[in-house]
Amino acid sequence: MRVMVTGAGGMLGTDVVSELVRRRHEVYALARANLDITDPADVDAAVLEIAPDVVVNCAAWTDVDGAEKNEAAAMAVNDTGAGLLARAARDRGASILHISSDYVFDGEKRAPYVESDMPHALSAYGRSKQAGETSVSVANPRHWIVRTSWLFGTGGDNFVETMLRLAREQPEVLVVSDQVGCPTYTQHLAGALADLIEGRDYGIYHAAAQGSCSWFEFAQEIFDQTGTECRVMAATTEMLGRPAPRPRYSVLGSERPDPIVLPHWREGLRDYLRERARVAA
Repeated sequence: MRVMVTGAGGMLGTDVVSELVRRRHEVYALARANLDITDPADVDAAVLEIAPDVVVNCAAWTDVDGAEKNEAAAMAVNDTGAGLLARAARDRGASILHISSDYVFDGEKRAPYVESDMPHALSAYGRSKQAGETSVSVANPRHWIVRTSWLFGTGGDNFVETMLRLAREQPEVLVVSDQVGCPTYTQHLAGALADLIEGRDYGIYHAAAQGSCSWFEFAQEIFDQTGTECRVMAATTEMLGRPAPRPRYSVLGSERPDPIVLPHWREGLRDYLRERARVAA
């Protein structure tokens, strides 16, 4: 299968490209420097030249707090750019797989969100991802929209690296304990995305690690698994005063008869730390 991957230089895109190459697909990896997905001419030219069977869109504005100050820029990438890719793919007879987020939900449900739950984003970032879902689904009926959660991987900076860096600099860290989600290892997610384009029905899917925890609990597990001496102190969302509101509970579940099942988040962390050590060796 001929697959065009946008955002290929990012954390998830790196693992998606590696997984697709491992499965012997013909992969065209386009990083931000290779393709501006907000430019209609660039998008049309890239899709025309590559003539993919599937476009996997890993390109995204991921700065949640930055989006509060520049919602138009976040919308340009997460909504307009996603729609341009979907439309160009449709015009060439290709499918599109688009990555979305648990932040399209407001966190008020207090039970795992399933695919049919109505999005109601709290933040500019969440609104941009919610809008992108609509743009993709309208532009191309041959779509997979995959909502995922709290990504970490070796291809980019992430919460694990932030915690380990802070532990080297100070004896204790302050971490929010009232936001709950599903930390998801990008290598595990990449395998599920490859499975989707290899034969799953089109539609909306939730794909996140099994289990759930708060950021506070995730930090504790990071230090436990790495044997790091650092005290984790619990904080409320209000105490940290971040610009963007976050859902207090954004655990993703599934109502599908054939749900995507990823390993538990603790297993994802173990696998990440093993891969991190291998890369550093």
